[in-house]
Amino acid sequence: MKSELALIKRLVVASWVIGAILLAAPVSRSNAEVLRADGAQTKTASSPDDYVGSDACMACHEEQFKSFSKTAHSRLTKAKWKSERQGCESCHGPGKAHVEGGGDKTKIRNFEKETAKQISQTCISCHAGKEEHNNFIRGEHWRNDVGCTDCHAPHVSSRAPVEPKGDGSSSLQPVGPFAAHASDFAPNHMLKKHEVLLCMACHNETKSQFNRPFHHRVLEGAMNCSDCHNPHGGFEQKQARLATGADAVCFKCHADKQGPFVFEHAPLKIEGCAACHDPHGSANPKLLKRNNVAQLCIECHSNIGVVPGEQPSGAAQVPHDLSNPRYRNCTICHSKIHGSNSSNRFFR
Repeated sequence: MKSELALIKRLVVASWVIGAILLAAPVSRSNAEVLRADGAQTKTASSPDDYVGSDACMACHEEQFKSFSKTAHSRLTKAKWKSERQGCESCHGPGKAHVEGGGDKTKIRNFEKETAKQISQTCISCHAGKEEHNNFIRGEHWRNDVGCTDCHAPHVSSRAPVEPKGDGSSSLQPVGPFAAHASDFAPNHMLKKHEVLLCMACHNETKSQFNRPFHHRVLEGAMNCSDCHNPHGGFEQKQARLATGADAVCFKCHADKQGPFVFEHAPLKIEGCAACHDPHGSANPKLLKRNNVAQLCIECHSNIGVVPGEQPSGAAQVPHDLSNPRYRNCTICHSKIHGSNSSNRFFR
């Protein structure tokens, strides 16, 4: 009997060990994915003598150097960073062998043949450590092979003004006085183009949403996508900003709806703002999902809109008759629908 118990214990322990190995295997492959396969591009310990400085790059890459010298990256020299973290060689690696080889591309890191994850890993090596970028590896962009250089131009700081125009689709024409002159300004954060146009190039479904009669003023230039979403990843759905819940981004502007209230409206706390509102845009006032307030309410309060004489058994006895126009706008009486400190029926 004792020998059988000992055998069972050994089998259980062995199964745990095998399970741990299987769980660790995908992590190993994921980490290997971002390592550089090319031996010449593999990051190894380099001597300070292997760094020649950005001025040496200017001899051949004059156009890129002039543009790069105006970027935030070029100002690292004034910040007293280590030489290997300054200028061109902070990303491309030591350039001595490249210069001595007459510009041999195989003797310096070339990003053209690297994957989006490998390129992003280089950026993260400096930009990690701040809340804005810490979660990039667990974000949707990383998982879908959207790298840093798909949105950012590390060499370019400004562009000549161009005439404002749409993208060929009537759903993305400049709107309002600011948008008409948006192209006169260089994009922030070294982006390849202005943020809204950049996001909508992939997220095509938002174009029609922001062109609905009632919408958040993104196309007008009053807001940006990054005011609500963190493009570098996050813990919330749709990479919504802040860590206290997806609706926290709404309460940044709509603070009067946050509470806490003595009498809370349950859907707001459980399902959030999107239970009733379309956040990007809607054909209905207040970005509501339905054109009739009563229709929206009775989707949950299904026992309210009864007709006299047809009261279902067990339904609450309430003075609501939706055949009468006076009862078709619930918020006339229940005006504090987001929560109230005085009425459990959300009266004023």
